[in-house]
Amino acid sequence: MAHATSSILHISSSINGETKSLSSSSQLRGNYPFHLPSSNNANFTKKLVIYAKRLSGLEEALRIRRERELRGSTTATRRPPLRRGRVSQRLPVPEDIPKPPYVGSRELPEISSEHQIHDAEGIARMRAACELAARVVDYAGTLVRPSVTTNEIDKAVHQMIIDAGAYPSPLGYGGFPKSVCTSVNECMCHGIPDSRQLQDGDIINIDVTVYLNGYHGDTSKTFFCGDVNESIKRLVKVTEECLHYGIAVCRDGALYRKIGKRISEHAEKFGYGVVDRFVGHGIGTVFHSEPLIFHHRNDKSGSMVEGQTFTIEPILTLGSTECVTWEDNWTTLTADGSPAAQFEHTILITKTGAEILTTY
Repeated sequence: MAHATSSILHISSSINGETKSLSSSSQLRGNYPFHLPSSNNANFTKKLVIYAKRLSGLEEALRIRRERELRGSTTATRRPPLRRGRVSQRLPVPEDIPKPPYVGSRELPEISSEHQIHDAEGIARMRAACELAARVVDYAGTLVRPSVTTNEIDKAVHQMIIDAGAYPSPLGYGGFPKSVCTSVNECMCHGIPDSRQLQDGDIINIDVTVYLNGYHGDTSKTFFCGDVNESIKRLVKVTEECLHYGIAVCRDGALYRKIGKRISEHAEKFGYGVVDRFVGHGIGTVFHSEPLIFHHRNDKSGSMVEGQTFTIEPILTLGSTECVTWEDNWTTLTADGSPAAQFEHTILITKTGAEILTTY
């Protein structure tokens, strides 16, 4: 999404007849060629030409506001980088609760190529699983406050899910050790609950998936912990709006790529980055399947079908959309340490629109 916040700088350099080029971000405005004079050395000539794409007034204003907000959030919070705490043992699940087929293997399952399209019974079961997931994530949100650990949130979520006769889908998925994902501040997604205490001013995304009667329901929300910086509150608000803008374009026959286009259009109005590495996905009897739902602008082919279920789960950042992953192979942070926010719903495609299943 760089074209909404900066121009493209193209540098062409000629040294002894050899031409080299490179690209970089620039804040130059207009198409102004710039030439360096030749060296006095007859065997050495250097010619440098700079071309910069003109920024509109709106783009320039958004770039300036985004930079100010990023500086403001950094100055106001003065928060140290996220560090991994102690991860406790995985919690037990009663033997009589049905488990998804991947449990017991540390191998990450392949993305299923089969789209999840349901009959009336399947839709009823999807509604039940998704309603439970929605209730669980809202309950988890009530636990968010300074000094609470993400491990305590995991324990409470785990207990609520198994009390309902369901299985916490993340537990054991590709070796994931916990029953919920808790992603704090600059963590984009897949944070592993641990002993770290939440701090006043943190934000935390809680991602809940349950497996009930053979069907998965998946949802997530970003919550405030105590007094959160206004620029970060705005990021969270716009991220939730992006989710609903993406859902609004969904209906039988609609193109998948419209989702990413609509999300990107709204995010760019505020100068936020849309993460392209993580995607939504088909969901039903299988946890992750086609179609993959891109939240950024894309050329994905294919269209939606009535009776189909999938997730939309955009991640927006206040700074860079580049990411780094810890050695646990799950916890993924923004490369520059800037805050990230995410919201997610599981939806059902209907003839005239989309039904949000992860609600009650």
